[in-house]
Amino acid sequence: MEPQDPQSRPLDRLGRPQKSLRISVTDRCNLRCGYCMPEEEYTWLQKSKILSFEEISSLVDAFCAQGTTRLRLTGGEPLLRRDLERLVAQLAAKEAVEDLALTTNALELPRYAQRLRDAGLDRLTISLDTLQADRYLELTRRDGLAQALEGIEAAHGAGFQGTKVNTVVLRGTNEDELPELLEFGRARGLEMRFIEYMDVGGATRWRIEDVVSREEILANLERHFGPIEALQHGERTAAPAERFRLADGTRFGIIASTTQPFCSACDRSRLTADGMWYTCLYGREGTDLAGPLRSGASLTQLRETIGGRWREREDRGAEERLSADRVAFPADATRRDPHFEMHTRGG
Repeated sequence: MEPQDPQSRPLDRLGRPQKSLRISVTDRCNLRCGYCMPEEEYTWLQKSKILSFEEISSLVDAFCAQGTTRLRLTGGEPLLRRDLERLVAQLAAKEAVEDLALTTNALELPRYAQRLRDAGLDRLTISLDTLQADRYLELTRRDGLAQALEGIEAAHGAGFQGTKVNTVVLRGTNEDELPELLEFGRARGLEMRFIEYMDVGGATRWRIEDVVSREEILANLERHFGPIEALQHGERTAAPAERFRLADGTRFGIIASTTQPFCSACDRSRLTADGMWYTCLYGREGTDLAGPLRSGASLTQLRETIGGRWREREDRGAEERLSADRVAFPADATRRDPHFEMHTRGG
């Protein structure tokens, strides 16, 4: 499909373009991180409703026809989806796609990093919240740190450049490791990104007291590394992370979605593994795209549905939660509708 003229890209009611799509390929995960999957049991999406790679590719064509140029494959853990490199190859071949990335916990990267790179994947973002094995086990309820670190090395060996590592910062859990994690990234050419704990979906144990704010993260790192320079000045970009630089040139990011949300510049939306489209991570209602696709809707019809919904978009979910009582979805609600879950919508 030919890339769309950026000047014809639809804008939502706040003037935000539709540029970035996060595609969840599975709601399953091989970890059980407490900030994402705190419960013992979950209701999973029906396998019969999971989009095929060909269906995902068709929907991506419709999104690209509305101006989307950046794709990110997510989950759950996307590498649990069998033969994912086949989807990567399909998406990488699209002329309209300027950037194709994947978020992973890295446990399966020793097996798949080279396949993904050879298929055309541009970039990786890896989730890693600690460098301590016992703490990793406590956070994820799985003994996987050594495998995750092996996965990071495999990514480097496969030729991935510009890899980012996401760390969710939890008070009383891992905020003491921030300097060590930044050192870890610096030694390996990885850009660390520290993320405020978010009350998204089924994070039923979220408390504001557990959030380590952007200011606290910066103060923590400055005590260890000295003065830190902000790299962004003026109006906020659509990128989720604010970027900073140490005196030696080391760069890192902070994603302050909880205390300083960036809704005004958000250009991203999310497609679940069963074809529900959400224009906000906090949104309670999605748009079913799988139904029309499987009923024979044309590319033009899908494009019009997507464009029409985007033009109506006025989501400011994170900003609205600043002035409201922050209440996560109760566990019984997520059991009734798994689409509320973070591991279903993709991060």
